[in-house]
Amino acid sequence: MTAPATRRTYLDVLRGVAVLVMIEAHVIDAWTRAADRPTRAFGKSLILGGFGAPLFLFLAGVAVAMSAGSKWRRSGDAHAAMRAVQKRGLQVFLLAFVFRLQALVLGRGALWTLLKVDILNVMGLSIAGAATLWGLARSDRSRLIAFAAATAAIVWASPPIRALPALAVLPDPVEGYFRPVPGWPELTNFSFFPWAAFVTAGACLGLLLDRTRLAEAEDRRLNLAFLPIGLALAFIAYRMSFLAPIDPHSKFWTTSASFFFIRLGVMVAAVGLAYVWEQRPTSGRWSPLQVLGRHSLFIYWIHVEMVYGLISLPLHGALTLGGAWAALGGFCVLMLAAALAKEWVERKFNRGKNLRDQPSRAAQPLMF
Repeated sequence: MTAPATRRTYLDVLRGVAVLVMIEAHVIDAWTRAADRPTRAFGKSLILGGFGAPLFLFLAGVAVAMSAGSKWRRSGDAHAAMRAVQKRGLQVFLLAFVFRLQALVLGRGALWTLLKVDILNVMGLSIAGAATLWGLARSDRSRLIAFAAATAAIVWASPPIRALPALAVLPDPVEGYFRPVPGWPELTNFSFFPWAAFVTAGACLGLLLDRTRLAEAEDRRLNLAFLPIGLALAFIAYRMSFLAPIDPHSKFWTTSASFFFIRLGVMVAAVGLAYVWEQRPTSGRWSPLQVLGRHSLFIYWIHVEMVYGLISLPLHGALTLGGAWAALGGFCVLMLAAALAKEWVERKFNRGKNLRDQPSRAAQPLMF
């Protein structure tokens, strides 16, 4: 990916889908009234919304491998490439605290919320860790093995690690990176185990995609293969979910390997499906999904406060499930308008700058 013409726009599309799923999860959770929450339809809405966070982490992992490879080819220095991606991961990690500070000020929340472990915390550290694995390995094959081994290790280690009594001696904000804190659930919606495994799993795909960047036929075969491989992985994992778990501490909706690989299989298949979608004759037209995908961090940043904050306070828990879905449609249009406004401001700001820098910036894989 060294020029805009070779940009993998289907990854932007898939990131745009993740934006919509993320917004759905938050709007339905925040604005649905209590009477509708026990319904089956609300439960299915939550399951759908649960794919937003792992998809963002997975695509961040894809971008780690592709970005590191691109930087290595430009500089010829693998360690410099590793450090650049590590730096990006640490930037995302620090942004997590800036985001919590903004939420604290605007929402007049409690001071402890600054230490809440959220998706940006996990994503930032996971990006830095995946970049380290990429840099320590000496070849694409060894990197692929390292990423696959790290994924398996994190997934299968999650149940016993989250059950360790020794973790209770850690300060709650630190313990939250390993498991939900008993008695303080608001602190840890996310934890490193098993969420970081989505990043290393995505890095496996990123390596494969990076290897086919110059071979169009091979790239096509690879992306088309993702669809049946992902569906097969999800089906096998689903069937395995009916067997007794290897670790008695495993819980299906949080730490089970079956649920992890079901979601991973669906996301791998989604990469192939997004590739097929972008091969349609009209793919060159303006795409709202690509717009949302290119500005995913910006949309995440502004929408959480708008959904949960004071600005939408009259809607909190006030709508029927159908009403919440209707409001979701209008809110998504609002977020698209915000992304377009951001693009307009960026064009105005960048006018007069050296145009030679723009192709290299446009080709950079997005982390989030």
